[in-house]
Amino acid sequence: MAIIGARIDNRLLHGIVATSWAPDSGATRVMVIDDDVANDPQKKQAMRLGRPSGMAVSIITKKTALENFSNHKYDRQKVFIISQTPEVFLDLLEQGEKIDKLVLGGTLTFDNAIKVTKRAYIKPEQVEIYQAILNKGCKIVSQYVPQDDSVDLAKVLKSKKAGA
Repeated sequence: MAIIGARIDNRLLHGIVATSWAPDSGATRVMVIDDDVANDPQKKQAMRLGRPSGMAVSIITKKTALENFSNHKYDRQKVFIISQTPEVFLDLLEQGEKIDKLVLGGTLTFDNAIKVTKRAYIKPEQVEIYQAILNKGCKIVSQYVPQDDSVDLAKVLKSKKAGA
């Protein structure tokens, strides 16, 4: 089965993800893909404290994630992936992994950023990456908590291109 949930969130694994997103997805494993956290034992240990009840947690580098998926390590699991950047998800899609929907959650604000919602922004240089993800057949929505109305990112990008 593999990837059943995917989220971009600058805080990675935190309360909202652990108590709402991951459990609501039906995941058996929460996977944080982040080179910085995976290579820092203290950050990694702190992140593990947010493990959702009853779920395994992996905190790994992008390289390790791509290798593990390529080797079918998670084929019998239901994996919910969290990363801070869209590049991780594009790399997985380009490798042949199936991701039906990507949720853009909370992000940092950036200079010249495209505002998607009051909590989600896209760097101008990431527009092509998001477009490539959409072109792979993955729907992208912005939603901070599951109860929020979702914002279709394809429509936001289209309106920005039109100059709206």
